[in-house]
Amino acid sequence: MKKTCIAACVGIAFSALSAFALAQQQTQDQPKPPLGFFVTSVGLDGGNLGGLAGADAHCATLAKTVGSAKKQWRAYLSAQAKDGKPAIHARDRIGAGPWHNAKGALVARDVGHLHGDTVEQARLGNNLSRNTAISEKGENTKGAGDQPNQHDIITGSLPDGTAFTDAADHTCGNYTSNAETGSVQVGHFDRTGGGNTSWNSAHPSRGCSPEKLKSSGGAGLFYCFAAD
Repeated sequence: MKKTCIAACVGIAFSALSAFALAQQQTQDQPKPPLGFFVTSVGLDGGNLGGLAGADAHCATLAKTVGSAKKQWRAYLSAQAKDGKPAIHARDRIGAGPWHNAKGALVARDVGHLHGDTVEQARLGNNLSRNTAISEKGENTKGAGDQPNQHDIITGSLPDGTAFTDAADHTCGNYTSNAETGSVQVGHFDRTGGGNTSWNSAHPSRGCSPEKLKSSGGAGLFYCFAAD
């Protein structure tokens, strides 16, 4: 009886170990999701990004340096209506998702999840945080408490990912100005600072020059999303 029990127990233990090893192997065999989101490792010229086209090109260039297979990269930026041209909304530029960072972590499933469009989505929130908002190289971005703090991320957007509709400048002249004057709306990638946890619409900058962006905790960085 004892021998039978021992044999049975050994068999159960062996089966459990085999199942665990198989599950672990299957997890290891699963390919990492392709890069679909990052915070730019470097900015350009303050608030002058060369317009939306220049910002998109910067995203594509940085993604190419790390071997991204994605072809269409879009900067998460809204442009205000100007000179007879309609506004452009950041949320409409970035594709359908899902988006994963350089380490394969999911940032958001889709546009609604990213912006908390429904009550449930708003309650649960997206997965964009200090730990997931990393560069194309997989490096952490400097946030509150780091030296220097660079948690201000250029977006030019309202919390729902749309452009401002008033007459004030919220985009540094639609990303063509590096002047001491003007302003651009920024978010906090680390979801902290100044009592505002918004990743995409925390406060306006103090100007458009690199120095003015730096003075409020920024480095002219912005978000990039794969739109394909």
